[in-house]
Amino acid sequence: MPALIFDCDGVLADTEKDGHLPAFNDAFAEFDLPIRWDDATYAQKVKIGGGKERIASEFNDGEERTDLIKQLHARKTQLFTERVDAGLLPGRPGIHRLIAAVLDRGWTVAVASTSAEPSVRAVLEHAVGTDLAGRVHVFAGDIVAKKKPAPDIYLKVLEDLGLDPADCLVVEDSGIGVAAARGAGLATIVTVSSYTVEDDFTGAALVLSHLGDPDNPLTVIDAPAGLRPDGMVTADDLEHLLATNQEETR
Repeated sequence: MPALIFDCDGVLADTEKDGHLPAFNDAFAEFDLPIRWDDATYAQKVKIGGGKERIASEFNDGEERTDLIKQLHARKTQLFTERVDAGLLPGRPGIHRLIAAVLDRGWTVAVASTSAEPSVRAVLEHAVGTDLAGRVHVFAGDIVAKKKPAPDIYLKVLEDLGLDPADCLVVEDSGIGVAAARGAGLATIVTVSSYTVEDDFTGAALVLSHLGDPDNPLTVIDAPAGLRPDGMVTADDLEHLLATNQEETR
């Protein structure tokens, strides 16, 4: 059974700049903390997998901050989902179209993210609608011991859904995401996002501006596997990429 597995942030929607960053800053302000991340600072924070881990990076004094970090992250998640519910973070080009197309072909579709599950489900539902979202498996939050770039989240998806890595494609947007997917033996497509344009995507089969739609064609940035989609990624393109990957790994 073929499977298409998506990261959430930066992939389903370009959530970091207009979603997570202001939500973090608003949470810091509500807790009267002297922390505010600007664009340049947050561009470095996104290289840390997991929201609680990003918050924890601000506390290097050795003091136990576990409860504070949990409370901050819970409030930040609420603030983020409010922004999603307000329609501020639309789905990226091609997400709704491609998920609908592969589900129609009987593919398994999943989301694998280190973000909090309520945030991931909110983004997914706003990107594809509640009906399609209900057909997508969601793996999110603290369900694995190590977050990206460790491959644990993808290994859990494979194990829980009984998938063969050779039958799976991943859509990621970051260097740490590619490292996680490749560490699990998964062929990977990259759709770059606001903070990841300069990341190292070594090992990715295809690097794109986005997945494309009929009225919003994609740009191919790099095509190591040889596939160059014409304007938008289609289900046929994915099947071709899977076949190529399976041939190369035999």
